[in-house]
Amino acid sequence: MGSHQTGSAPYYFVPGPSKWPVLAGASLLLTMAGASAWVNGVSWGPVANIIGILAVLVVLYKWFGDAIAESEGGLYSARIDVSYRWSMSWFIFSEVMFFAGFFGALFYARSVTMPWLADLDHKLIWPDFSAQWGNSPGGTIEPFAKMGPFWIPTINTALLLTSGVTLTIAHHALRAGQRGKTAFWLFATIVLGAVFMSFQAYEYAHAYSELNLKLTSGIYGSTFFMLTGFHGFHVTLGAIMLAVVLYRVMKGHFTPDHHFGFEGAAWYWHFVDVVWLGLYVVVYWL
Repeated sequence: MGSHQTGSAPYYFVPGPSKWPVLAGASLLLTMAGASAWVNGVSWGPVANIIGILAVLVVLYKWFGDAIAESEGGLYSARIDVSYRWSMSWFIFSEVMFFAGFFGALFYARSVTMPWLADLDHKLIWPDFSAQWGNSPGGTIEPFAKMGPFWIPTINTALLLTSGVTLTIAHHALRAGQRGKTAFWLFATIVLGAVFMSFQAYEYAHAYSELNLKLTSGIYGSTFFMLTGFHGFHVTLGAIMLAVVLYRVMKGHFTPDHHFGFEGAAWYWHFVDVVWLGLYVVVYWL
């Protein structure tokens, strides 16, 4: 992950027993329990969710701190580098499948359920229902307007695509041994991510106040906010990862030949970019 992957490192470093996996699991459980309670109107949900998120951040800070210390202590060989690469690859694949579930739900609702509810057999039950977003059988949900691609989603697409370019420039600068240039373009990438999240927060306010589009707005509302919300969460995590990498770049932890800590965060950021392109087309245009 860092700059001290040398021939003096052990054949394959195996860390000692750690408390962080157990604490991470407990923190994530508290986070999700709080989130579930929150969306269902349980009073303790928001507090539990916030405490769980803070606990997760503390655990990650400590856990990754241990890994960085091991790397900078010369304990990681090229074999550990390969393990990290495989681990990050499988982690990103699991994220691909995570988002595929929500994309699949949206596809099923749009291409299967809605035409089925609007077919001739169901006209006797819901004669006024048409297979369009914003309608509901028998008025079971409040009317809402679909979120279109202009202008905030389009601006956000440009921001994320630009951030992919700035991150690639930073990577090439790191490979060339230009630490100052690497830090500058990394910082630019983080700023673009922050602007993206600011626009998304504004978009959510617009959806609730002007479009009446809410998490309770049927299958469209739930999949829209789950897809864009989880993507925004991933952008936030990616920006945190890049901020840690920026700090390590400024501390001189990476060399042109050994910098998987940078590459792993870059892989994640590019994955987030690709997911957004899918969201932009499937959620906002179709």
